Amino acid sequence: MDPKLLTAAELGVRLEIVGGMPLWEAQPLYKHQKAVDRIRATIKPESQAGCAGVHVADVYVAFPDGSLKRTDISIFCREPDEEDEAIRLIPEAVIEVISKGFDYKDLEIGPNFYLAQGVKDVIVCNPYTLVVLHVRRDGAAHHVSPVEVRLECGCSVTV
Repeated sequence: MDPKLLTAAELGVRLEIVGGMPLWEAQPLYKHQKAVDRIRATIKPESQAGCAGVHVADVYVAFPDGSLKRTDISIFCREPDEEDEAIRLIPEAVIEVISKGFDYKDLEIGPNFYLAQGVKDVIVCNPYTLVVLHVRRDGAAHHVSPVEVRLECGCSVTV
């Protein structure tokens, strides 16, 4: 096959557009996906909070500024309406798991971008160092995994 005609997936990369800037990273590896699955298994809605704690992994979310991000984990208070296209509902929380060599994208670009788009909680987990960054509009906290984090939407998650 002509290499110029290969898709991003065939080349082993994921593409995103953030603030008009194209970004790419390697497809996730087993360690990354194990971390995502482990974290998703701990997401719990608090019964009185009214948030359903709907969580999805590795889907495109279309943000109001035209950006298109493929989040590792997005948490919503209800089921998104979109099933066959990028989700337009703004996540309550986003959790990113750092892939080796791509920490700049998740640590420097992601948190400020997500907060500017209306995401209330941004968590970045480094499965190699176990450092967990939790960012909200009112500040940031650093933790060591495993740590239970209470989200503004009323859910909790162990990262």
